[in-house]
Amino acid sequence: MYKSGFIAIVGRPNAGKSTLMNQLLKEKIAIMSDKPNTTRNNIAGILTKPDAQYVFVDTPGIHKPQQQLGRVLNKNAYSAMEDCDVLAWIVDGNENYGAGDTFILERIQALHKPVILLINKIDQMNKEKLMEVCLNWSKVYDFDEIIPISAKKADNLMEVLKVMKSYLKEGPALFPEEMSSDHDLNFRMCEIVREKILLRTHEEIPHSVAVLLEKSEQKPNGYHLQMLVIVDKKSQKGILIGKQGRMIRSIRLAAQKELSDLLGQRVELELYVRVEQNWRNHEDKIKAFGLDEFDDD
Repeated sequence: MYKSGFIAIVGRPNAGKSTLMNQLLKEKIAIMSDKPNTTRNNIAGILTKPDAQYVFVDTPGIHKPQQQLGRVLNKNAYSAMEDCDVLAWIVDGNENYGAGDTFILERIQALHKPVILLINKIDQMNKEKLMEVCLNWSKVYDFDEIIPISAKKADNLMEVLKVMKSYLKEGPALFPEEMSSDHDLNFRMCEIVREKILLRTHEEIPHSVAVLLEKSEQKPNGYHLQMLVIVDKKSQKGILIGKQGRMIRSIRLAAQKELSDLLGQRVELELYVRVEQNWRNHEDKIKAFGLDEFDDD
């Protein structure tokens, strides 16, 4: 009996959603950083086994939005929750239940779907603390299952797959066996550049950046890529370029290395920075930059 289905990975920003999906697939499908809302698009990671196909959907962290972009990110997450077969709610076991969790719980209660609670970061707590955390969360909602995990160290992830399979529907694979993601190569290349920016910048810049592929050309000695980095303030452009161009060079070299690994060929990367004033509050620009995945009803 073959099973398949969609599993939406939801949670607050920085709960470990992307780390979990990458570990489950043993491949870097989603970029990672310690900045909130690193994930902006719903990204499906497809894991095909002999008896089942799991389609994990990494979603933006659900949060109280400050700009139109934040509302779009929440909308993307809610859409994944509505379309999935199983909800995997991942929480940081070191964090107390808060207002952000209530926000998520209200959505979950309205959907009436199987909910698996994944208590993350168990590698950072002792047995007594873990038991206390599990007990506290069991009082929050009548979860179908509660599974303690460490996404970073891949602890207990086989149990996650075993439990998830029991909630999937009987049916054929939803994607070809060779597919590991529903996003194309161009998207993944832009995300790599954005990740390097997130890892090297602070405060408002990570939230204000979008990356677009302007040109991709394959030459005899490798790839030549041109990418445009969008920011929403002139001051951010100066910080991103850095003194004597040091910051943008550091970003370019780090991204170039990972892009070469991804493509299996030498990559020559050019980066340009452009200011699009307050783009995060303009829906047309959000759509143009590929961040609004779902049309309004």
